[in-house]
Amino acid sequence: MKQPISNIPVFILCGGLGTRLKEETEFRPKPMVPIGNHPVLWHIMHLYRRHGFRRFILCTGFKSEVIKSYFLNYNSMNSDFTVDLKSNALTVHSIDHDEDWEVTVAYTGEETMTGARIAMAAEKYLGDAEHAAVTYGDGLCNANLSAELDFHMAHGKLGTVLGVHPPSRFGEIQLEGNRVAAFMEKPKFQEKWINGGFFFFKRDFFAKYLSKNPECILERTPLVCLAEESELNIYKHRGFWACMDTQRDRDHLNELWNTGKAPWAPGFDFIDTLATDVALTQVP
Repeated sequence: MKQPISNIPVFILCGGLGTRLKEETEFRPKPMVPIGNHPVLWHIMHLYRRHGFRRFILCTGFKSEVIKSYFLNYNSMNSDFTVDLKSNALTVHSIDHDEDWEVTVAYTGEETMTGARIAMAAEKYLGDAEHAAVTYGDGLCNANLSAELDFHMAHGKLGTVLGVHPPSRFGEIQLEGNRVAAFMEKPKFQEKWINGGFFFFKRDFFAKYLSKNPECILERTPLVCLAEESELNIYKHRGFWACMDTQRDRDHLNELWNTGKAPWAPGFDFIDTLATDVALTQVP
């Protein structure tokens, strides 16, 4: 029987220091940096929810208390409430939001690397799930994640990674001799694919390839070994993808959201992307 999407856990990496976004992360973890009126983490969770996912395990570390406070107070901060100041009794009136998420906040250490964070959280919260999603707390896209899941379940390998084209930060000049034949501002390199950060894994991956050693980095030994053993397939996405690494990235995402042009937002269609069953031989 196919595992219902609503039961598939989504592990989100939320514990990094976010040093390249120091203007925003001095007082909060990067996933809590706002895009519009909500943290980028909220946008990521909504992206998954639109495809039917609702179980989220947040692998926290740096300033985890900010994430804990956000979700502990989510109902009161998004609804009317009454508090009796003498007894401290709180009454939340009609819930004024639509989120039906099940959120587990799992503290995984201040300086733990990505692979170890997932291993620690999975040991406690993977449960009997046969498949799980993994992503970062700073990336957005308009990929059809439910189609990626279907592809993952169909090909039988242990892992699937969303592949995306790296956007260029610089214009490209095409020459004919010394003559500029064409000028393209910020082109995409159509023949190159990078890790887009939206993964699906079978449960065996968590036990066999990850380690709770704090130095275990997901993108190194676990994914490299998975690829070398032909157990990692790529699901190619040709639509929108962005990673909030810098203040410039954050400003761009805010502009898209505030002008109603955010491709990941409700009202925009998800892109059915080009899948391939050719296993990766390396992960950039």
